[in-house]
Amino acid sequence: MNATLTIAIAVLAVLAAVVVLTAARRRESTGVLSRETRAREKAAREEAESRSPSGKAYESEAVAARSTALAVPTSVAVAPFSPPDPEVIGVSRRQFFNRATVTLMSAGLGGFGAAVLGFLWKGAEGGFGSKINAGKLDDIVAGIRSNKGFLYLPEARAWLTEFPKESLAKAESVYSSQAPVFAGMSSGIVALYQKCPHLGCRVPTCTTSQWFECPCHGSQFNRVGEKKGGPAPRGMDRFAVSINNGNVVIDTAAVFGGPAIGTNTTGQEAEGPHCVGAGGH
Repeated sequence: MNATLTIAIAVLAVLAAVVVLTAARRRESTGVLSRETRAREKAAREEAESRSPSGKAYESEAVAARSTALAVPTSVAVAPFSPPDPEVIGVSRRQFFNRATVTLMSAGLGGFGAAVLGFLWKGAEGGFGSKINAGKLDDIVAGIRSNKGFLYLPEARAWLTEFPKESLAKAESVYSSQAPVFAGMSSGIVALYQKCPHLGCRVPTCTTSQWFECPCHGSQFNRVGEKKGGPAPRGMDRFAVSINNGNVVIDTAAVFGGPAIGTNTTGQEAEGPHCVGAGGH
């Protein structure tokens, strides 16, 4: 048993020695081959470096190549200007925009001017701003009396009332400077503008007091438009009245200012309760 064990150990020792020697020789042969390979690579690299130029030389060669590649252009003479043929162009863009601008501006100004003239132009017949035929004098007086002392004429924007004949003498001294207005009074008619001379409110009548009473600020006027109370600076403005062949014609083209505060040619006082505020004198 001991002999067998000894032999086995000896065999293992021999095998181990063989393995070690074999590995040593393999490493040695590999190292030799590696050195030879590195030597060849180094030789090849040095040969390649000796054949290729250096960095500075390469840069110089590149600059020289670019310099020879650039070509200096020869001077070229500018061709003379030749205007285009108008028949070929027709209407240029500049001409088109200029004409379009002038046309649009002219049309706009023309339309605005026509609108202004249409607004300011007084109608040849009928309508406010012209002479209005109100109808027969007898019919006008009958209409005033049937409407409790007042008759409104929409196309003239005026109130028509009667002026008492017994007050003409006193009225002449007040309205003598307004001959067209006094002429209507002499015919027994007064045409009063509907606007209050204070701030332009439309003045209605008050059937109980038989006055004109403004609902805006309380101004009050007697039946012929003379101021009786309130903040109005004067009596109601009025229009010229004329009688042509028995017809009452009211000229609304001109407005005559109302009489001064304190004027009372008819002596009319309030004939009943006021519709607005309280009457003053």
